[in-house]
Amino acid sequence: MAHCKYIILGGGVTAGYAAQEFVKQGVKPGELCIISAENWLPYDRPPLSKGVLQGKKPIEKALINDAEFYRQNSIDTRLVTRIAETDLRNKTLRAENGEDFTFDNLLIATGSRVRQLKSPGADLGGVLYLRTTEDNQKIVAAAKKGQNAVIIGGSFIGSEVAASLTQRDVKVTMVFPDEHLMQGKPHTPEMSAFFESYFRERGIGIMAGEKVASLKGDGMVSTVVLESGRELPADFVVAGVGVQLNTDLFEGSPLHIDDGILVDEYLETNVPGVYAAGDIARYPDKIFDKPRRVEHWDNAQQQGMYWARLMFAGKDREPFVHVPYFFSDVFDLSWEYWGDSKEGDTVVYRGDVTSPSFSAWWLKGDRVMAAFVMARPDAERDAAQALIESGQSISAAALGDEKQPLPTPETSTHTQG
Repeated sequence: MAHCKYIILGGGVTAGYAAQEFVKQGVKPGELCIISAENWLPYDRPPLSKGVLQGKKPIEKALINDAEFYRQNSIDTRLVTRIAETDLRNKTLRAENGEDFTFDNLLIATGSRVRQLKSPGADLGGVLYLRTTEDNQKIVAAAKKGQNAVIIGGSFIGSEVAASLTQRDVKVTMVFPDEHLMQGKPHTPEMSAFFESYFRERGIGIMAGEKVASLKGDGMVSTVVLESGRELPADFVVAGVGVQLNTDLFEGSPLHIDDGILVDEYLETNVPGVYAAGDIARYPDKIFDKPRRVEHWDNAQQQGMYWARLMFAGKDREPFVHVPYFFSDVFDLSWEYWGDSKEGDTVVYRGDVTSPSFSAWWLKGDRVMAAFVMARPDAERDAAQALIESGQSISAAALGDEKQPLPTPETSTHTQG
């Protein structure tokens, strides 16, 4: 039986950045163990749909820390180790190979897995997904041989994969049921129209409002059939139709689960000494005063680092408070997004929304609830998070007038997570 003071269950982004922070905080040799079902050390996922998929970055560069980091700091990394049973009240985990692990504090960071297509023919060869390094390598191999790719889904991941494959000289068609590309995520119709035009100009086919009826092929996919009756040639398909949370292991456990594992403002579950972070954690957002679960890289990173600091904070611990953040890169565009656009009732633009340089600001009354910034002055990027967090008042007229500089946000009453 192996015992660790701290165990992180899950080997993704949360684990990699938590390990870095543990070292900064002075974790002692042998105190930290990472248990991962994957065969890779913790790695960043964003490069898998960007630089690595484009062939500009080797997949090893996606590692958050190299193997030497874990060796030097005596962090036990158990790869290809799947936990089959948990006894959280007695602080015990049992692996499929029969090995038991005990802990003082556990961070559940099991993340999510891709949602599988249910269309007839979805089990054909060449129907691919992107979540892991193995998924990435399969798509890269397919792109080296195939000329035509169909991307099913019009969200961030679908858009990034489409742009990256196009840069590999693959002819790409995107198919999605929404009226607009990246609709409401957080793009307004005007923003989506810009991105759709930008993608089309670079040779990507956009088929909005279309659903897949079936996939055809003799062992390997060759055709995507739409409900409208149209047929698209496909040497391979990449589906980005959402994810499913990896909470199955905890069904029937004492944990409270409702669209994720419920945690308090310190990311602690209802079982003392058991915490959750990343995709699977549903936490109280102190800025927006609502429960929140975030499936983005920044959230996983920040919550992992926060938990590591929390383990050394003692009685001086502070709650997790962080403005939700997301970024994306497609072709030569790079944009960032903060906050919660669903909380806004008015959208204001700075710059020309039909150009590659604009920002969008969602307001509720005179409070900024969310901001999207792409190729704008640093002042706008710097103001976005601070205005959301501080709740400082600003009128829509002032926000939309480029001649007026953004105000210096007042000192926030919140503590950064």
